Amino acid sequence: MRGADVEQGALFSVVTLESRVPTDHPLRRIRPLLEETLDSLDRTFETIYADSGRPSIPPERLIRASLLQVLYSIRSERQLMEQLDYNLLFRWFVGLTVDDPVWDHSTFSKNRQRLIESGVARKILKRLLKRAKRERMLSSEHFSVDGTLLEAWAAVKSMRRRDGRDEPPPPGRNPSVNFHGQKRSNDTHVSPVDPESQLARKGNTHPAKLSYQGHVLMEHRHGLVVDVEVTTASGTAEREAALKMLDRQRGSSRRTLAGDKGYDTQGFVAALRERGITPQVAQNLKGQGGSAIDARTTRHAGYRLSQRFRKRIEECFGWGKQDRLLRRPKLRVSTVRQFSPGVAVQISPPG
Repeated sequence: MRGADVEQGALFSVVTLESRVPTDHPLRRIRPLLEETLDSLDRTFETIYADSGRPSIPPERLIRASLLQVLYSIRSERQLMEQLDYNLLFRWFVGLTVDDPVWDHSTFSKNRQRLIESGVARKILKRLLKRAKRERMLSSEHFSVDGTLLEAWAAVKSMRRRDGRDEPPPPGRNPSVNFHGQKRSNDTHVSPVDPESQLARKGNTHPAKLSYQGHVLMEHRHGLVVDVEVTTASGTAEREAALKMLDRQRGSSRRTLAGDKGYDTQGFVAALRERGITPQVAQNLKGQGGSAIDARTTRHAGYRLSQRFRKRIEECFGWGKQDRLLRRPKLRVSTVRQFSPGVAVQISPPG
């Protein structure tokens, strides 16, 4: 028997959002972890907000919505608000009922800025790591480090000479695109749109782009990220950030650090040994002066294990850059400093 295509809606509904979410959905396992962390930040939220005035977006709901934006690769706040309007799963996770109105995208961005400036992201990361440590999921002895380029929102075409002596464009030409044949470098040119970004490239076969540099420190037991740093892009940024992140780690005095060939320098290896850390970075045999790692390190089975485990650190870069916000952050970093995974640092719109 053919069913009838009746479009008349019911006057009342008794279906709850809880019943619409599958019992085995991954967000059901994520939400209790996040709720425990947010409950521990109640005093922090009290100090951020005033005692009187117009109520803001609840910070707990704002953080849950921001996490959804990262997990589901939603590229703008406008699209996030659109999803919250009709997506029952998102409404359940954020804490909205079916009848609750969603916020304006500009209001959402403005309220989020307050949390960013207060450093809530770093506190959330610390509390999550404390729980992982209680459950013995973290290693305090063996780590891997790596860095990646984060493409800035500013384009190379926006760069101007630092001395202000830009040549006038030919008649009928756009001055922002007439840069062919001109040599540009970080010493002579800067982008007024994003002056903290630097020209950098992955290799000799890749074009140079305005970028920042992200750094990740990973432990070896379960491959969890334990610290993140963002810096300006330079030839020494990876090694300097690695030492800074290692200094923030507390644990066993017998630690090892794995890395790629970019970390195989005499200065970096010596700095690790001064800290009592065994360098287990890949050998750069073609580098100037040869490798700083000799048979005293490479002959051990632990060195080969570290070289195998360190490749897991590429998974977080691959996940974050594949159609997600890490590939090209749409917000410009105004003050380069440490930040937490999946959450932006102090930022301002491009331009």
